[in-house]
Order: sequence, then structure tokens, then C-alpha cells
Amino acid sequence: MLAVTIPTPAEFAQAARWLGGLTLFIGVVTAVAFIAQWGIRFRLVGITAFMLVLTGGLFALGLTPVTRTVLPDAVRYTTVYDNGGTQAVIAVPRDITPTQLHATLQQAANDLFSYGRLAKGEPVLTIRARTLLHPEPGVTEPVYLGYVRRSLRQREDPAMVIELDTQALARVAANHSGS
Repeated sequence: MLAVTIPTPAEFAQAARWLGGLTLFIGVVTAVAFIAQWGIRFRLVGITAFMLVLTGGLFALGLTPVTRTVLPDAVRYTTVYDNGGTQAVIAVPRDITPTQLHATLQQAANDLFSYGRLAKGEPVLTIRARTLLHPEPGVTEPVYLGYVRRSLRQREDPAMVIELDTQALARVAANHSGS
């Protein structure tokens, strides 16, 4: 398996410094091209402008961490519904424990938070966790295991509420051990 390392903000800042120096050099070459009336002077303007955009992007990445926080005990989930506003549903595996579900709901609340979400009325994001049961062949039943409600206005929400449906968890556990 190929190991992938994510660049740190310091590495992005270093790359921005190098690219910034190269951009200044190309800018000087562009100025000389205009003074000397070279035929490629307008192409050099485009190259310089593009390098300025790249330098600005690397500078911005040097200010903000690119990595996301991964909570211990959180399991992988899939977002199966997200209206871009106040409602989202995630799918979790059937063999999830209450501790893992709690951590996964917290992880989803962190991952799906965005200041760009639209809300009519109360600015609260509700994320529900569900799994699928197959009580008989050909029948699939979604079972909602819990939800998290968090503010759409604050990244660090002190009033975040996580509720687990213990009856649904017990039902899924009994169904999972029986299959």
C-alpha cells in the first residue's frame, strides 16, 4: 500500500516562498520583454498572472491546516442524504457499538459543518445515523440509531446534543448476531 503524507502548513508556506521568488523573476522578465518589445511579451503576462494565482493559493494553504480531526472510536460512515441545509443522514455499519456510534456522530457533526449551509427558522443541523436490516429475503428496512443536533453558526458548539436510540441499537445487535 502506498503511504500518502499530507503537506503541513509550513511546507505550503515554504513552497509559496519559492514560487513567489520565481514569480518575481518571471515578472522582471515580463517587464524586460515589454521594454525590448519581444514577441512573447503578452504570453509572459499570462504566465506571470497564473503564477501569481498559484502563489496566492499556496500562501493561503500555508495559513490554514488542510487536515481534519479524526476522533478515536469513530467508524467510517457514508453520507446518504444531505439537503445542504439543516438535514443530513449518514449510513453506519450494522455491527457498530454505542461508543462507536457516539464518536461517529460527533465526527459527522464536525465533518458536515459549514458556514455555507442554509437554514429557514432555527439554525440547527440535524444528522441522523442509520443502518439497514434485512428482516426477510427481498426486504430492506432502514433503522435509525441516533442523531446529533448542532448549531449552524458556531464551529465549536458547546450545546451539541447527541441522542442514541438504545432500542434500535439492541434490535440491530440481536439481528446482527442472529445472521
